[in-house]
Amino acid sequence: MSARVARLMLGALLAAAPLVALPWAEATAQQRAAAKSAPKPQEKEKDKEPAAPAEPPPAPYDRDLMRLSEIVGALAFLRNLCTAPDAAEWPARMKAILDTEGVTQGRRDRLAGAYNRGFRGYSLTYRVCTPAADEAARRFIAEGERLSHAIAGRFGG
Repeated sequence: MSARVARLMLGALLAAAPLVALPWAEATAQQRAAAKSAPKPQEKEKDKEPAAPAEPPPAPYDRDLMRLSEIVGALAFLRNLCTAPDAAEWPARMKAILDTEGVTQGRRDRLAGAYNRGFRGYSLTYRVCTPAADEAARRFIAEGERLSHAIAGRFGG
């Protein structure tokens, strides 16, 4: 087939194409018209509530603070399980962390999530106070002290 014949056939196909695609073209035109008249999703969201403020960058001590929150959660469970005299202090300590460091909802959620991870992790492991649970609590107290002194020493507070 020569190039000239191929161009003629292509031209004939293109000329016939609108006739074949006419029902589809009508449906597409109707969809476009409906889309133009419908309110845009961005407009709907703007009417409902104002945009949330941007999340600030994480603090340089965030990783240590998340670990400290997880330790406080583990201690909240373990110290209560072993009926330690300071058992009621650990949830209050976490509340203090949330009140001082939970400046945005996202940050509060991450801190609370770390606390819950620590709490749940040990609630799945221990049902009664054992020497191992007591030893884990002692180690967590030591690690928590190191972390809190390091955070306060490096970043003030």
